[in-house]
Amino acid sequence: MINRRNAIVAGAVTALALMAGCTGGAEPAGFSGEIKGDITVLTNRTDLVTGKLPEYAKRFEAKYPGTKVTFEGVTNYEQDVTTQLSGGEYGDVLLIPNTVAVDQLGQFFEPLGTVGELKDRYRFTDEKAYDGKVYGLSLGGVANGFVVNKRVWAEAGITAPPKTPEEFLAGLKAVADKTGATPFYTNYKDGWPLSFFNSQRAVLADPTVNETFPADPRPWQPGKLQHLTDGLLFDIVNRGLSEKDPLTTNWEGSKPMLGTGKVASMLLGSWAVPQMRDAATAAGANPEDIAFWPFPYQTGGKFHARIEGDYKGAVSRNSDNKATAKAWLEWFVTESGFAADQQAIPTPVGQPLPQALQDFTATGVELLELPAATANSGKEDQIIKESEIDLAGPIYRQKLVDIARGAAEGDKESYFAELNKRWSAAQSQVMK
Repeated sequence: MINRRNAIVAGAVTALALMAGCTGGAEPAGFSGEIKGDITVLTNRTDLVTGKLPEYAKRFEAKYPGTKVTFEGVTNYEQDVTTQLSGGEYGDVLLIPNTVAVDQLGQFFEPLGTVGELKDRYRFTDEKAYDGKVYGLSLGGVANGFVVNKRVWAEAGITAPPKTPEEFLAGLKAVADKTGATPFYTNYKDGWPLSFFNSQRAVLADPTVNETFPADPRPWQPGKLQHLTDGLLFDIVNRGLSEKDPLTTNWEGSKPMLGTGKVASMLLGSWAVPQMRDAATAAGANPEDIAFWPFPYQTGGKFHARIEGDYKGAVSRNSDNKATAKAWLEWFVTESGFAADQQAIPTPVGQPLPQALQDFTATGVELLELPAATANSGKEDQIIKESEIDLAGPIYRQKLVDIARGAAEGDKESYFAELNKRWSAAQSQVMK
């Protein structure tokens, strides 16, 4: 459920559509039967298990008398549910762990329909699809960019999003010089926030970017995507514009820091905006100080930001009550209001954007969806595995931060050369 993004989803670029649509299609054979009986829903939102989620369940149960929805909160969701998958007992409805490769989806989950049947009804349908079959529906979508304390930036003299990396770096320096706030917070210790430097592919506004990405043997070359995004991270740290000791960062502690203006900016998903605003309110600060800005790069004179689905809800292949499980998943995505409550992009096509993202688009940014690759489907994951450069993980970027702050040997050029070498060697094996 909407909390944070931990995974990369590859694909080609299509403009965000805001027009309603619907389509027919035969019900998959695995979902025949009456909607009644009990189901168990696994969730990573342990904070909602005893409050908001049961409220949703009561409304579902009222619509479908004779049903009962029970929630199982899982704190260490990725690891624990991956283990449950191997054991065969993993509830009736669950979030697809990012550890499941696309070609393994059919081993654990029931297909919900085909991409062709569902793409006009739901956004992000092909992010958890394989061989034309959809295995998961996003519980809401997010945009990618910078969560900022706009009051602090305004005190530094910046009231509009910087348009280039150098403008952004100059703005961070002004924040440091004029406000005393930490300009940028990496959340190095938790690690996963560093993956958002890998969620900026839409900035190029290239409709083939994710299809062709695996075909590029040297993506850390100047002028290319990884050099742009990872290069900005290196320069932020190298110029002393991030926290002094990244080894002591704390994700939960960073929320009130940004909310009160002790930190000026973080690179995250739009899901973080309501969390930072809540932290500001709890600390007695103004939640309206929190805003969402695009990555500092323009193509054709315009900002572009990637939107993508968060965790995908799926029906267990081993469920004994698949009809009710599917009914719950579809109801939760389309009728519960969960996405709106979380200030997320609604998955059903035609439902309006939340206010935070309406404000985001008002900055002039174009929202772009990145559906999954087709011709090179799975190739990027293979290169990542072979090269041991996990683009969506923290390890190589933590080393990048260490080099930038002088805690490890090397410099930006030498490290990017190493990454290019490893990537190229793996790429040549996978793409041959």
